[in-house]
Amino acid sequence: MITLLIALVGGAASIGLYKLAGFDKKEIIFQQVTSSPSTLTRFGEGGLADFTIVAEKANPAVVHIKSTFGSTRTSERRRQPQSLEDLFDLFGENPFENRRIPQQGAGSGVIISSDGFIVTNNHVIDNADQVEVTLYDKRSYKGTIIGTDPSTDLALIKINEKDLPTLPFGNSDAVRVGEWVVAVGNPFNLTSTVTAGIVSAKARNINILRSQDNSAIESFIQTDAAVNPGNSGGALVNMNGELIGINTAIASQTGSFAGYSFAVPSNLVKKVTEDIKKFGSVQRGYLGIIIRNLDAKLAKELDLNITEGVYVDSLMANGSAAAAGVKPQDVIIKVDGTPVKSVPELQEFVGRHRPGDVVTLLLIRDGKEKEIKVTLKTREGSTEVAKKPVTQTKFDLLGIELEKVSEKELKRLEIEGGAKVKSVGRGKISKHTDIREGFIITRIGNKLIKSPEDVVKALEGAKGGIMIEGIHPEEGEIRYYAFGID
Repeated sequence: MITLLIALVGGAASIGLYKLAGFDKKEIIFQQVTSSPSTLTRFGEGGLADFTIVAEKANPAVVHIKSTFGSTRTSERRRQPQSLEDLFDLFGENPFENRRIPQQGAGSGVIISSDGFIVTNNHVIDNADQVEVTLYDKRSYKGTIIGTDPSTDLALIKINEKDLPTLPFGNSDAVRVGEWVVAVGNPFNLTSTVTAGIVSAKARNINILRSQDNSAIESFIQTDAAVNPGNSGGALVNMNGELIGINTAIASQTGSFAGYSFAVPSNLVKKVTEDIKKFGSVQRGYLGIIIRNLDAKLAKELDLNITEGVYVDSLMANGSAAAAGVKPQDVIIKVDGTPVKSVPELQEFVGRHRPGDVVTLLLIRDGKEKEIKVTLKTREGSTEVAKKPVTQTKFDLLGIELEKVSEKELKRLEIEGGAKVKSVGRGKISKHTDIREGFIITRIGNKLIKSPEDVVKALEGAKGGIMIEGIHPEEGEIRYYAFGID
């Protein structure tokens, strides 16, 4: 049984195993587009390719990423710590019981702009409390997560530095099956590792993301360049020294490389990272159709003289395609003049567009070609891109709603004041503590809390870590929690 393993080394980082259902039945090939002759390729004795120039260009732009998960969760019922220094001394004796030991995951990333923007896989940094980025020259920085896109397993992070080496984006559409490629990353925490192989296939759908996200776009470049856990987020580079993909997954029975690896195409990577920088999140337009691959059996049933394309099963009400006049049983064969032979190809091409963009579909209907222009919409039916969200405050990061404590409760608990947790949503509180509805916050750090407004004020200047003191009314016991706020 072949399984798919997201290539990630990690302690707390999840390493997911997924069945590779029907893998042998889904050989998907992109159209082949001619590309210019390699400018960096050299040939040594016996006519073998020399990858030294490509490696020299790529290595400085690939970074090592260390993610820390669950770093400072604490809870104590009996003894109050003497200081924050006591609380966050992870290398000495901690005054709390039941401290969660930090767990770490490791991966790779690619510098795509000289001012510190780095693309990596979402699964490398997902749910991380801290991200540390180490450059090729061993300099180390704290990374800030700018945004993520689970549907493509991509994330954008940033470090505060200038004049960094970068890898330019190549045109992944022009990549040809059989051409040489180089994978650069940090497998098994071995920094700056270079492997070579060829492109084995394009537009490969392996169902590794779709099992987690129904809107996932899987149109991987498949190679036989050796990729192992820790290579996730690293670079797939062509012989011109251009970034053509982000290494993401491997097919394996053991958890290590067994012959094939998969990379997100650079044209999709470029669009996703540009969206995150400009809008704060990915802006994706949808056709609003249910589709499947056209094959020989279906073509015979429909009396078609073609066997490649994307068959429209049905349409979503008020979707982009329905509004434009696309109908069930249409077969889409081109998008903006580019042939599409499979569902992954169509999804990737459309996934590069934003709401409001117009795409031209060439389709077969009743045996005849028909061209239709479609204005893409969001899933909600809008053609507007979202505005970049306002930066979250540190209180927003907690993910809780607060209310005043009643006078009756203050008297019963014999406390001066506090802020009562009305609800707990997704955020630092739910992730790092067992605080639940009803908990009353009485102190943050050395600041006394008498109202919800005091919580907001106490967090305004907080840096690094915070300590929350409070009480569960039904238990009547004081508890302390601490976690990183940055």
